[in-house]
Amino acid sequence: MKDIFDPAVTEELIGRILTLEPETRPLWGRMSAPQMLAHCCVSFELAYGEGGHPRPGPVARLALRAFVKQGVVGEKPYRKNLPTAPVFRIRDERDFGRERERLIGYLRRTSELGADHFDGRDYPSFGRLTKTEWNNLFYKHLDHHLTQFGV
Repeated sequence: MKDIFDPAVTEELIGRILTLEPETRPLWGRMSAPQMLAHCCVSFELAYGEGGHPRPGPVARLALRAFVKQGVVGEKPYRKNLPTAPVFRIRDERDFGRERERLIGYLRRTSELGADHFDGRDYPSFGRLTKTEWNNLFYKHLDHHLTQFGV
């Protein structure tokens, strides 16, 4: 898995994002390009405590740790058309330019802070994550959706 904390990888991802157009159609799934960009921002919003997303309750958090965590933070790539957690569902239309800039900003901020900043930090759904788990969470999700849109 590539290292999202490596500035070269960050710039590669930004390059891929910059090739998207508002009308770019997904190879699978139903999201529009602006919705996908907003969807990808949610991981970062949760990591930074932004966006006003509610924390899962204790029972939900236990279930997420037991049944979902490894699929999200592990090395295995996501399959196509997996169910989307409610907090990640973007149903309304979004402004492409705004969402693209938000996502690029999150990528740059994450790279600048570096892996050590994240090591041992809490993720609302899964508890404390290692820097490798944070990398996998961020990189795998973003790569999955950029691939979904053919970039």
